[in-house]
Formats: sequence, C-alpha cells, structure tokens
Amino acid sequence: MRTKLTLLISSFVLALVLSACGSSTSTAARTLTVSGNGTIYLTPDIAYIYIGVNTDDPDIAQAVSKNNAQAQTLADALKNAGVATSDIQTSNFSVYSDQKTTDPNTGLANGYNYTVDNTVYVTVRDLSKLGSLLNAAVSAGANTINSITFDVADKTSAQTQARQKAMDNASALAGELAQTAKVTLGDIQSITYTDNTFSQYYGMGGGGASAPNASVPIQPGQTQISVSVSITYAIK
Repeated sequence: MRTKLTLLISSFVLALVLSACGSSTSTAARTLTVSGNGTIYLTPDIAYIYIGVNTDDPDIAQAVSKNNAQAQTLADALKNAGVATSDIQTSNFSVYSDQKTTDPNTGLANGYNYTVDNTVYVTVRDLSKLGSLLNAAVSAGANTINSITFDVADKTSAQTQARQKAMDNASALAGELAQTAKVTLGDIQSITYTDNTFSQYYGMGGGGASAPNASVPIQPGQTQISVSVSITYAIK
C-alpha cells in the first residue's frame, strides 16, 4: 500500500513539472531599428585619366615601332606638363590584327592590318593644369582619352563628418519615433555601417577622340561623400 501511494505522489509531481514547462512562454525582445544618412560635398582636387596612342600599319613590326615612338613622345609631353613619372602607369599594351578586304576571285584575304595600342593611367594632382595637359597630350600624338575620374586625395576628415551626421540623423529619428509611440529607448543593440561614396566620372569617348580645347574647360563639379547607418535600440 505504501509503495502504491509513493508511485501516485511521484506521478503527481511529474505532472506538475510537465505542466509548468508547457505553460512557460518566452517574451520577444522589443526593439526599434532606424536608418540614418550623412552626406558631405567636396571640391575635387585630383583626377585620373586614361590616355593612349593607337597606331595602324600593314606591317606588324612597323606598327609596333611607330607606336613605341609615339608612346615615348606622349610620356615626355606629360612629364613636361608637370606630371610626375610615378603618376604615369602603363595600363594596356595590345597588338591585334584586322583582315583586309577579300579577293572576290580567290576568296582569300588581301592581307592584314595591325593595330597597336599603348595606354597609360595618369594621375593629375593640379586640376588647374588639366586643360593644358590634355592639349599637350593630343599635340604629342595621343588619340585615345577615356574615363576622367575626379576625386579628393584625402577624404579622411570628410568621412568622419559624414559618419557623425549619419549617426545624428538616426538618433534624431529614433527619438522622434519613440516619442510618437510613447516608449522609452534603451541601449543600442547593433549598428551597421555602409559607405556609399562614389567618384565623379567624366567620359570622353573612345579611340580617335580629341581633347577639349582651351575655350571649353572641363568642370570637376563636386565629389559626394555619403554614408548610411542602421541602428537597433532596445525599447522599454
């Protein structure tokens, strides 16, 4: 009889434990997530340009020889215009052939024309000389000028200001929403950061394009430093 009573009591205790486990619920953390943006505008003080010489000749050796001479003349002209040797970097050297017209009687090619391209990536650190530099390059034989990109050499301070503006923007929005919802903000739970900065681009066409003359100066405009943050707050 005592054994039976003990088993009944044990079963009752186990049932209470299982009942307590089944009735417990977890309360989801209450949070508020907001985004903030910060943008700073700067006047560019540096530019990057692809400048090259493109040479054609039916004789491959002559094509390469002529291109080498033109490329050297271009490099000398850039240096004379104030570009440092370390700011001139070869970005492409290629040789390719194009089939000439086909003989209608034999169906065979009448020969090939060879094209040699030598392009350098130039860093211009004095934008006041950009127009004259382009004119000097064309006068030296450059016949391809592409992808002028304007930028700011040192963006450290501007990036710090943009991040601070983004944080202030997100904080103000969080405070406004919390007041409207009649809740109190708690500690910050997480912060994510994204850099949305891009450089100002100015295209100038492909092979055979000519540089603008001195009466049509290139305008660098402004470079935009832009960041965004996402902040999650606990709410009470």
